[in-house]
Amino acid sequence: MKFILGTKQNMVTVFDEGGIAHAATIIVAQPAVITQLKTKEKEGYNAVQIGSGEVKEGRANKAQVGHAKGKSLKNFKEIRQRDGKLPEGVEVGGTIDVTVFTAGEKVQVSAISKAKGFQGVIKRHGFHGGPRSHGQKHSERSPGSIGGSGGRAGGRVAKGMRMAGRMGGDRVTVRNLAILQVHPETNEIVIAGAVPGRRGTLVEIRG
Repeated sequence: MKFILGTKQNMVTVFDEGGIAHAATIIVAQPAVITQLKTKEKEGYNAVQIGSGEVKEGRANKAQVGHAKGKSLKNFKEIRQRDGKLPEGVEVGGTIDVTVFTAGEKVQVSAISKAKGFQGVIKRHGFHGGPRSHGQKHSERSPGSIGGSGGRAGGRVAKGMRMAGRMGGDRVTVRNLAILQVHPETNEIVIAGAVPGRRGTLVEIRG
């Protein structure tokens, strides 16, 4: 079980040993502290809970403070957990750093995507819009008909109809991203491809 939290930085171009250029994303993952080990006997399932980003006690809620004090731990800004078989030699208070990952292995990354606000159907769903011909006035970016034969008699709007609305701000998981480089001295992981979110977005990396 490999699991760590980090923050997205900028994208770069990385050249491999064969001279091939790869678009990559830099993620800074500070050492995470194991805050709880959940077992099937006690909680009904196996899981490892980790915390990252220390905060002052005054900035943590009472539940977080109590959770930390019971184990003599610090208060963390972010706490996440991953279900699965517990690895050997892991105990509460131990740390996980970027060295658990190696270059070449595949990981999956989860983060909150960029929020783009209320958008029309062209940007949100890739509609082509109306023709740019004579006689068109205000319908170049309109969605077109939303009723008709797609519904039942009376022309109701069918469920799932693609329309304008809020875009982005969703939890997105990207699988099978390759790790290109690991830099323990700076706590950086360089992952091939794009990662959801803006700079500074919290990112979960799972092996």
